Amino acid sequence: MDIFLIRLLQFMLAIGLLVLLHEGGHFFFAKLFGVRVEKFYLFFDPSIWKWDGSLFKWKPKNSDTQYGVGWLPLGGYCKIAGMIDESFDTEQMKQPEQPWEFRAKPAWQRLLIMIGGVLVNFLLALFIYSMILFHWGDTYIPVKNMTYGMKFNTEAKQYGFQDGDILVGTDKGEFKDFSADLYRDLSEATRVDLIRDGKPMSLTLPGDINLLGMLKAEPSFVRPLIPAEIDSVMADSPAASIGLQAGDKIVAINDKPVDSYNEFTDQLGILEDMMTAAKTQADSLKVRTATIVYQRGEARDTANVILTPELKLGFYVKSMAGIYEPITKEYGFLESFPAGIKYGWNVLAGYVGDMKYVFTADGAKSLGGFGAIGSLFPPMWDWYMFWKMTAFLSIILAFMNILPIPALDGGHVLFLIYEMITRRKPSETFMIRAEYVGFGILILLMVVANLNDVLRWLGYM
Repeated sequence: MDIFLIRLLQFMLAIGLLVLLHEGGHFFFAKLFGVRVEKFYLFFDPSIWKWDGSLFKWKPKNSDTQYGVGWLPLGGYCKIAGMIDESFDTEQMKQPEQPWEFRAKPAWQRLLIMIGGVLVNFLLALFIYSMILFHWGDTYIPVKNMTYGMKFNTEAKQYGFQDGDILVGTDKGEFKDFSADLYRDLSEATRVDLIRDGKPMSLTLPGDINLLGMLKAEPSFVRPLIPAEIDSVMADSPAASIGLQAGDKIVAINDKPVDSYNEFTDQLGILEDMMTAAKTQADSLKVRTATIVYQRGEARDTANVILTPELKLGFYVKSMAGIYEPITKEYGFLESFPAGIKYGWNVLAGYVGDMKYVFTADGAKSLGGFGAIGSLFPPMWDWYMFWKMTAFLSIILAFMNILPIPALDGGHVLFLIYEMITRRKPSETFMIRAEYVGFGILILLMVVANLNDVLRWLGYM
């Protein structure tokens, strides 16, 4: 429960900040051009019976704007006078046009008002990335320094990879660290450079490996090879009961050779599949009873042990930072801005490039709602990860809002560009119908994404 609350708090703080600043972008340009803003709300405030839905509201003296916080934390809104938006206030549009309304302003001013939110979110992400680099620097382990090499699954081995290969780069460039960018480069590469048994060599790749399939595969297409050497043993664990110690190496489990911690966890995954098929307590106990072969110095020993109900032996291995020495590149204040812009642009380019997978069956299944987004935050409060996730969500919010879907900023931008080119406004009837269609699309996407979360939680996906 504590983990859930910590993640929820981080999620709510990040989303609240991003929505507030996004709507603030619309608000700024509206006020700049003399357009009246009737309501500025964090979260939505649909009325319930006699309650107007506001948790808090305040209207300064001599102000046209009511500020408030709604009860439904699905976003926020800035209600701009004389504009067809998600409020569907058609009565206002029937009144004579006023000089302080959105519809009375030139198209270029209306365009800036509509892109204000996206602009703020994008600039905010670049600023956060810059400040992360300034405060923490860029700490990572170069892939070429991972001297134990990588562990590959069956599909990867069909392309010629072998366990222990040290990845160097592709025809797209040298790998930096082990991240989604490495998978992305491998999926698009026609050549990969590596070191095998101390000798440089290259493999030919097709250039169109399915990235989503690579990321979802179990075991993973590629992952850093971690030695099956015990770093510490949990107290009162099955490992402690058979006398395992720091420095011992797991050699086999249930007569299956283990060449790495990766292989050990793969074997536990097989046991998990067997556990789901167990029908009786005796069947479960049989699955949990394992034979472990371990090496201490030059000697090997064998022990029978009953794993925990979660099929854990109860030991830790060294983290990647414990195996390899991370390097940190530090940035001065002024240096951090071009570096942050480059970092943010690469994040955006990768996200946009991956959007093509959304329109596949597997891509639709991979959509996630609020639960999936919340789970991206760390289980313990970490300001570095919080700000990194906030910047990432800010880029997503900017990109999603600029998509040319009615009811999103991008839909309004599309119609405004049409107006600027043709010098003809779309009719109000068309705009209202388009808003309904766009709103329906958004609701459908939200339902699908959050239903996927529920199905994953229930174990059906």
